[in-house]
Amino acid sequence: MDTLTGQQKEITFFLHDWLTMQFDLEAKYRFKIPFYYQQTWICYLNPIKNDGIEFNFVRARELSLHQGILDFKKRVMVAGISLYDVKRIPLVPLTEIVEEAILLDHTRPYTFKKKK
Repeated sequence: MDTLTGQQKEITFFLHDWLTMQFDLEAKYRFKIPFYYQQTWICYLNPIKNDGIEFNFVRARELSLHQGILDFKKRVMVAGISLYDVKRIPLVPLTEIVEEAILLDHTRPYTFKKKK
């Protein structure tokens, strides 16, 4: 994430601080991007075109609180929101989604099932 500049860098640093301080999530770099954990992967930040960051939830399919803001983009499990300005991050609905994702992480074990 050393290559980030502008809005991508600002959004990433803001979300990193928010996730680690507010929710006590641990950041680990996988595939050159930050994933946030407690027991298993909860969410990750992925740079996208036009100086944005996509804030993705690994088990979005299992979440009930999408708040109408998460987009699956033809993916089965992962959904996220594209962010382009730190001042326009919808913290209230994202807080509810993160809290539910953490609850899911603690109450229902994550098992990855490959398609046959």
